[in-house]
Amino acid sequence: MEKINYDKYYWQNDLVRLRAMREEDWEDAYYNQFDSQARRMLQYELELPPVTESIQESIRNFSGFNSGTGRLMFTIENLDGAAVGAVNINSVDERNGTFSIGMQIGIDYRGKGYGTAAMRILLRYAFCERRLNKYYGSIIEGNVGSMTMLKKLGCVQEGVRRQMIYTDGRYLDEILFGLTKDEFIGNEMKE
Repeated sequence: MEKINYDKYYWQNDLVRLRAMREEDWEDAYYNQFDSQARRMLQYELELPPVTESIQESIRNFSGFNSGTGRLMFTIENLDGAAVGAVNINSVDERNGTFSIGMQIGIDYRGKGYGTAAMRILLRYAFCERRLNKYYGSIIEGNVGSMTMLKKLGCVQEGVRRQMIYTDGRYLDEILFGLTKDEFIGNEMKE
C-alpha cells in the first residue's frame, strides 16, 4: 500500500489522528480494564474483572462504525501511529441537536494532551458537519483530569447532582458540563 499523506486529513490535528476502531484493538481495551481507578471515573462504578471474550465481542460490535450501536467509536492514535485511547460520539439527539462524547486514554498516555486533542476533532465534527448544537456530559466528583480537559475546551459547569453516585463505600456528586456550538467556535477562533 502506498504511504498515506495525512497533511489535509480532517481526522487529525497536531497531536492525534482518529481512525475507525478495528477488531485487533481489543488488546488495548483489555489492558486498560486493569486500571480500576480510571474505569471507576469513566463508568461511575467498580467493574467486575475483565473477560477476554466479552471485550473482543464488544470491540467487534463497535468496529468499522457499526451503525446499529448508537455510537461512532474511534481509536485515538498519536502521530507515530501508537493507539493511545478510544473516543466515541454517542447519545445523538438529531431533533434537539444534542450529543455526548465518551473517552478513555490509556494509562501510559495520560497527561499529554491526547484527550483534549481528540475531543476537539469530535466537537468540530459534531458542530460543523453534523449540525448539532450542544455537547453535554458529566464527570464524577474527583475526576480532576476530565474536569481540567473540559474547562480547557471551554465547557461550562452547568450543575451538580449531589450524592448521585455510590461507589467505593460513599456517595459522590455528578458534575454536569455543557458546550454550545457558538461557544466552541468562539473558543476555537481565540486559539
